[in-house]
Amino acid sequence: MAEALVSKYVQTQLRALNAALTNGQFVSVRKLLLELPPSDVAHILESSPSRTRDELWELIDGDFHGDILEELSDDVRNGIITKMLPANVVDALEEMDTDDLAETLSSLPEPVLADILDSMDAQDRVRAEQALSYGEETAGFIMNTDTITLRPDVTIDVVLRYIRLKGELPENTDTFYVVNRTDNLVGIVPVTRLLTADTDDKVSDVMDEESEAIPVNMPDDEVASLFERYNWLSAPVVDENHRLVGRITIDDVVDIIREDAEHSMMSMAGLDDDEDTFAPVMQSTKRRSVWLAVNLVTALMAAMVSDLFEATLSQLAVLAILNTIVPSMGGVAGNQTLTLVIRGMALGHVNASNSRWLISKEISIGFLNGAIWAVLIASVIALWKQDYMLGVIIAFAMMVNMIAAALAGATLPMIMKRLKIDPALAGSVILTTITDVVGIFAFLGTATLFLI
Repeated sequence: MAEALVSKYVQTQLRALNAALTNGQFVSVRKLLLELPPSDVAHILESSPSRTRDELWELIDGDFHGDILEELSDDVRNGIITKMLPANVVDALEEMDTDDLAETLSSLPEPVLADILDSMDAQDRVRAEQALSYGEETAGFIMNTDTITLRPDVTIDVVLRYIRLKGELPENTDTFYVVNRTDNLVGIVPVTRLLTADTDDKVSDVMDEESEAIPVNMPDDEVASLFERYNWLSAPVVDENHRLVGRITIDDVVDIIREDAEHSMMSMAGLDDDEDTFAPVMQSTKRRSVWLAVNLVTALMAAMVSDLFEATLSQLAVLAILNTIVPSMGGVAGNQTLTLVIRGMALGHVNASNSRWLISKEISIGFLNGAIWAVLIASVIALWKQDYMLGVIIAFAMMVNMIAAALAGATLPMIMKRLKIDPALAGSVILTTITDVVGIFAFLGTATLFLI
């Protein structure tokens, strides 16, 4: 309900902006944009065609460019930054958090990134290079460095006076981190405990020494799993020497979960999860052509198998009519297994210790489903075509393909992960190719043996 209200509000604002732009009321557009929060302005930019987006961006106050850029998807953000002067980009990036800075810079084309880094002063360049020093999709890449650290030997009274003097805390601060003189993490102090502790107590008296810390090179999907499992709001990040280097907060993890969900959905169609809906025609065509070419190759492979049985098909036209049933059923069953296993791997449920059991289970399901649907399709075909042998043949092919589909669906994600290939991106295409080839070969091959 809340999402629907927000979406309706944004659509209303978008209509008002478009109407004002059409009528040349640029002052009104600027005023409307100033009244909206950065996240809504980003949503409007992503919902606008390229030309309108450029006009809107020119009317946005430069002081808000950084806040808006960090809310945009990679594709839209890159399109805007490549049209900006490097000096203006540097100004926009200046107030960004470390994690947003790393994400923004890492997605840029190399020439654009080089121009931006060259336009930075020494201090900003060091900050940018530090943000980019950690690998993408790691804890270090998504962490913030805006941590407040405490020493174990100071009193709570000193800490409280320091906080009052500082005046404000970093966003989403629920915990203070306790470090020694070499910045090694030795404990944490929740804000609630700090506020309720005796002011004469030392930090070491109220801190939790057995605190969980995230290694800086931990994959971000594992970080998200830890936050989900332990209901964390924030967590410290440490390097290989257990020195505190930053923190990860729940808003960063929500972004990871959302991006992973978008990635899985878009990968099923062979699209980039950050693809701009309103990207130029040629750019979108080029990207989609790669995936269409892959699908064409797999379709040709299936056609080549059918071509092996051209003589059989020419003699029995009924086989051509029924030839799509077996591959189709295998494809659906295989994709069910594939989706389940990919999800299990993403959640950390599937690993080397239980993979054999899972494969056996899925093969058993394939066998049972194969038996059930083989009997059903055999009965239908025998009654429909008045041909008992044809029913037996398609039943056998159905059984073989359902088992092959289950085996492929269960093992492909594990094999592809070991080969460092994203199963969400390529798994479905490979699986469909397998079920098409096996299904056609089993059906037409068996028909050739017994009917010709």
